[in-house]
Amino acid sequence: AGASHSCALTTAGGVKCWGSNLYGQLGDDSVTDRLIPTDVSGLASGVADIKAGYQFSCALTAGGGVKCWGYNGFGQLGDDSGTTRIAPVDVTGLASGVAAIATGSNHACALTTGGGVKCWGDNSFGQLGDNSTTQHFTPVDVSGLASGVAAITAGYAHSCALTTTGGVKCWGYNNNGQIGDNTTTNRLTPVDVMGLTSGVDAVSAGLYFTCALTTGGGVKCWGSNTSGQLGDNTTDYRFSPV
Repeated sequence: AGASHSCALTTAGGVKCWGSNLYGQLGDDSVTDRLIPTDVSGLASGVADIKAGYQFSCALTAGGGVKCWGYNGFGQLGDDSGTTRIAPVDVTGLASGVAAIATGSNHACALTTGGGVKCWGDNSFGQLGDNSTTQHFTPVDVSGLASGVAAITAGYAHSCALTTTGGVKCWGYNNNGQIGDNTTTNRLTPVDVMGLTSGVDAVSAGLYFTCALTTGGGVKCWGSNTSGQLGDNTTDYRFSPV
């Protein structure tokens, strides 16, 4: 689910979306809002996974390629343009070799089959991890993550990676401590989450917070806690995992 649209992956490998379509985020070659699921143009089969950003959507094909559609003002569709697309377009350079995808608010990332991470789109807070705040309309390598990554996730404007050794690294917007390095300093390249250099099975990023599942079956969270989303019986922001 994105901000105001939802998508479903069918067992046949097709994609259907519904909801707001102001920027073509439903991918049905229109900008008409849909109250029921509608087929995404050209994606009746052959899709392995889907992710939705704020006003855009992406699909990972069974062949390891990435296609995106919808709002493209920050280059989040990765097609080397800032043009909104009302039907899926190929992400430049990612026709194959991708194992997983993640979408933030206005950026996206891909995990390659070689265990590397590439990101594209808005980079105002360093969420692309290339040691800059330069917006990128095509995928760029995340600094220091050319290999050794098992999974990826993206929040509003921060991104995180789970390494093959069970550690967590995050980068980007850190105003609420969502990077987990015990600071509120934005990070332009990946940094270790405090205390989570090993022993993690999964990681998931929310709007301004992040959570990890440990190998022992426990959960730790960090970042914004205004609504108790960290689950520690407080509403105190946490700059490192609790």
